[in-house]
Amino acid sequence: MMSQNVDVFSEATPEVKLRTKKMMMWLIIFAVVMLFAGITSALMVLKGKIMWMHVTVSGWFWWSLVWVILSSIPMYLAVKLLKDGKTKASMLMLAVTFLLGISFTITQNAGWTELSEKGMGYTISKTPEGLDAYHWNPLGKFTGAYGEDYWIESRGKALVQWNGEFYDADDVNHEKPKTAQVMSTFNASGALISVLVYLHIIHLALGLIYLLININRLRIGKLSASNYMSLHANGMYWHFMGILWVYLFLFVFFIY
Repeated sequence: MMSQNVDVFSEATPEVKLRTKKMMMWLIIFAVVMLFAGITSALMVLKGKIMWMHVTVSGWFWWSLVWVILSSIPMYLAVKLLKDGKTKASMLMLAVTFLLGISFTITQNAGWTELSEKGMGYTISKTPEGLDAYHWNPLGKFTGAYGEDYWIESRGKALVQWNGEFYDADDVNHEKPKTAQVMSTFNASGALISVLVYLHIIHLALGLIYLLININRLRIGKLSASNYMSLHANGMYWHFMGILWVYLFLFVFFIY
């Protein structure tokens, strides 16, 4: 009777195994690219139709950018060291990569928490039945120095704040205040920032889990200089997640 746990690649050469792992990882990366491309495309469409808030980048988000960029260095070295047969050194580099990934996650969460505390997130109220009701905050809920901490864009131009009221940039005589609209408009930019931040964290968490699996594989001797395909695929995914966040960071905080 044929065993159910057949390794279909048992007879394959290392080169074939590596190409297969690469192809599978490229398919995963393509799927993630399409997901985030869809979200950022929605952002571009929404921005031209409704009032849009821009915020000054939090220091936490700058630190998260540093951590994710730096984490690619030990990840690259881990693969290189394993190819050279230096298993313990490779394990050490993977551990450093893992810690930098955790640091990235913590600072990302802190960055969003800071924005949320300023009013970009949601408000919890009580229903008549005593249940919690979550309401996403409007643009006017955000606090801070206008023009420094944030600004609101309408029809491609930043609104002007004068005597506590908001006006279109071309309303030089301040005759038609936009304050009521600001106070009631859904903060779509905040919602999309939160989606992008935490969706990226979820995908990065998969990379962190893969790191732990490969650290254990190194520990028990399952990975070696002649069998490094899983670590190579892990590196592909990890570098991609770093590049993805650099793109999202620039897109959200500087381009749009």
